[in-house]
Amino acid sequence: MNLPFAESYKIKMVETIHKSTRKEREQWIKEAHYNLFSLKSDQVFIDLLTDSGTGAMSDKQWSELMLGDESYAGASSYFKMKNAIQDILGFEYFLPTHQGRAAENVLFSVLVKEGNLIPGNSHFDTTKSHIEFRKAFAVDCTIDEAFDTTISHPFKGNVDPVKLEKVLKENHDKIPFIIITVTCNSSGGQPVSIENLKMIRKLADKYGKIVVFDSARFAENAYFIKLREKGYQDKSIREIVREMFSCADVMTMSAKKDAIVNMGGFIGMRSKELFEQASMFNILFEGYVTYGGMSGRDMNALAQGLYDGTEFDYLDTRVKQVEYLGNRLMEFGIPVQQPIGGHAVFVDAKRFLPNLPKEEFQAQTLAIELYLEAGIRGVEIGALLADRDPITRENRYPALELLRLAIPRRVYTNNHMDVVAIALKNIYDRRESITRGLKIVKEAAILRHFTVSLDLA
Repeated sequence: MNLPFAESYKIKMVETIHKSTRKEREQWIKEAHYNLFSLKSDQVFIDLLTDSGTGAMSDKQWSELMLGDESYAGASSYFKMKNAIQDILGFEYFLPTHQGRAAENVLFSVLVKEGNLIPGNSHFDTTKSHIEFRKAFAVDCTIDEAFDTTISHPFKGNVDPVKLEKVLKENHDKIPFIIITVTCNSSGGQPVSIENLKMIRKLADKYGKIVVFDSARFAENAYFIKLREKGYQDKSIREIVREMFSCADVMTMSAKKDAIVNMGGFIGMRSKELFEQASMFNILFEGYVTYGGMSGRDMNALAQGLYDGTEFDYLDTRVKQVEYLGNRLMEFGIPVQQPIGGHAVFVDAKRFLPNLPKEEFQAQTLAIELYLEAGIRGVEIGALLADRDPITRENRYPALELLRLAIPRRVYTNNHMDVVAIALKNIYDRRESITRGLKIVKEAAILRHFTVSLDLA
């Protein structure tokens, strides 16, 4: 008899979470103007809002905190982080930042100009916003299969080479770089294959463009390559990671994901010239080049987290928990993006609530229903997040309207996942009765989903 699957870690500390009543939750979500970001954490039972900065650090990471060097310049923690980045990712130059969007802000301040086009695979919210804030345009070149949640394609994060070359050929002078998100969050936490990365590298070389990786979940991407791509089954995660990044000139990283820290990020570069240009903006926006908005203790934890996060056993445990929740939902007939992604399960709100008009924000409505049902906080990846068109100011309605259930690393048990699955099943069983969505009362001009105020439509 085969042994059952078990987590690759032991639990040493626990944190109490509060169970609320439906009446309490109805009051709280109304006071929060139907925006899940505006809830207090103690008003949430199971928090799947994000996997960013919400993971549980290892004993090695906690020990590294005590060794942090808080010198303003030239701290040993900086060099520990530098060595880890060079060892695992292969980048000679790097700048620390306080998180991923800060890395984007620094890098794009050098590279993105008004009128530019930035092709890639379903840019995530902060990436697209940093591009559009600079009056440039994000161009989605993801394969068509990514937008059909019923198709089980192994690499739905892949770029379509025909789409990409068309953009490169027609807008050559307007394109400063190609950006690839690994894994691709907006298409459902879907990986990009090595074959596809090498194809992108070849096209970039043909047209003289640099390639930037948005690398928040690079280790999960390597895990899927090991499991799904021919010729990589016998390679280690770190061997696959080095091959992945051999296709990139630059990387940005929100280390709050695959480096399993609560705060931190960085930019990795091969070009000394780009490093020097970006350093000016890093000092302006973040801090001196050897801390960049991070404390020494956080740099130490991040360096160790890069090693922890690229261990196969850890990744196997992490991704299998996400897969467990996805499989439970599919057993109940609940429509989700297939195959299940690396960091989250993405519920297809269009198929879940087909009778609700898109103008009433299907995914946000479903997210509110889940909170009311069981105190579970997910996040909308749909029309609210898509913002308005920067020129017409009309709402954008993306091909995918998803409720993301992002699983924090090493935090919840599969019993918690069962609660999530049953709660969604209860809503799915009464889905025909959900005929009223939401309307916007107040919104910001950019990244509105973080602070938007809503009301019942």
